[in-house]
Formats: sequence, structure tokens, C-alpha cells
Amino acid sequence: MTAAAIARRIAPGEVLRGARVSLRLVTLEDCTARYESWLADPIVNQYLETRWRPQPLESIREFVAGMVDSSDSYLFAILENESGRHVGNIKVGPIVWNHLYADVSYFIGERSCWGKGYASEAIRLATGFGFQRLGLHRLQAGLYASNGGSGKALQKAGYRHEAVFKGQLKNAAGAWEDHHWFAVLKDDWRNDQ
Repeated sequence: MTAAAIARRIAPGEVLRGARVSLRLVTLEDCTARYESWLADPIVNQYLETRWRPQPLESIREFVAGMVDSSDSYLFAILENESGRHVGNIKVGPIVWNHLYADVSYFIGERSCWGKGYASEAIRLATGFGFQRLGLHRLQAGLYASNGGSGKALQKAGYRHEAVFKGQLKNAAGAWEDHHWFAVLKDDWRNDQ
């Protein structure tokens, strides 16, 4: 085990359990053809920055290996409680330790799981981890203006809309979109949202 893995604030295999989904750290065993298919699906990846280049299984494995050894990012598998299957990912990081804040990014890869509230529950679990286990002061997430579902999931999880950067992002169709930022401070967050 690397020094970074020892310093991690969650044990390998430890589960953060919610009502419908749970989170655990992503492992190399999660790097499957199914995971690869999520990143190749133009509907799933339309708001993911990974869409700009092919994501073969080897690249996915390299990314996950880097996350396993990271001292400033936590990549979690989103698991559907009912079936136990891996349906997406959520990341807390990179963490800016000097200022105690981090980005939160996520996706639900299984389209059959869209619209069930899984993303907002995963965001709540990851936010609780960031504040309670990592001692962070602020968590933030950016999204494309047209990604209304993601904005609703963040708001449901207690995040507030803070900023708009006009025309900052190029969408999958090649058009410019506004970049919306949401955030929550530890002092303003409630786990029961």
C-alpha cells in the first residue's frame, strides 16, 4: 500500500450507505467493458470532459490507478443498493488543502438509473464525506447550462447556484454554453436535504 493510500480517510472497501445508493472507492476491478461503454455513449458523455478523446479500457485503468494513489482526490463508485451494481461515479477532488475546498464531479452511466434521484443522493453522501471526514470548508461543482438535471440534483443536495461564466464551455454539438457553478459551505449544509 502506498503512503497516499495509508493517509486516505476511508478504508478500502468501506461503504458510505444511503437509502437508494451507496459509495465506495473505485477499484481496478470496476474497470470493465460496461464502464468503458458509459464513456463511449454520446448521451452519457455529452457533459463529461472525457468525451474529447477516446477512453479505451487501458486509459480508464490508468485513471483509476491514479485515483487510488491520489492524496487529493477520492473517486467513488455509485452503487445501486437494490441490485448492488455499479451505476456511475462521483469524485471529490482535487482538494485544495490550503483553503479546504474541493470540486465534486459525477455521472450516472446507467441510463436506466436516470431520474431516480441517485445523483442527488450520491452528492449528499460525497458532501458529507468531504465535510465530516476530510474537514473541508467548501465543495463546488461546475456544469453546462443545458445540463438542468445536474443543477437540480445539486440543489436537492443543498448546493446553491453561485456564478455563471458566459460562453466558457463548448458543448458536444460545438456550440458555446455558459458554465454554471454551484457550491455549499460546511456551515450551511444539512445532511437531511
